[in-house]
Amino acid sequence: MSVLGWVLEDGRRAERLLALTGLTPDALRAGLGDSSMLGAVLEFVAGHEPDLLAAAGDLGLSPQSIVDASGRLAR
Repeated sequence: MSVLGWVLEDGRRAERLLALTGLTPDALRAGLGDSSMLGAVLEFVAGHEPDLLAAAGDLGLSPQSIVDASGRLAR
């Protein structure tokens, strides 16, 4: 499962993503291959420590790897 999939599996978290990033469901679907959209999702997760730690644990990743990926894609 990807970080985006992890975000979207929880309705409240998904709503918060849309509210804070300004993305729409259509933009998410259209941007699945777009590094800037994926960077926004990673930045959303990395910017909220409880989500960062939960996502890392659920996905078998280190929190730092999510933060690092966010930084690379945000450029």
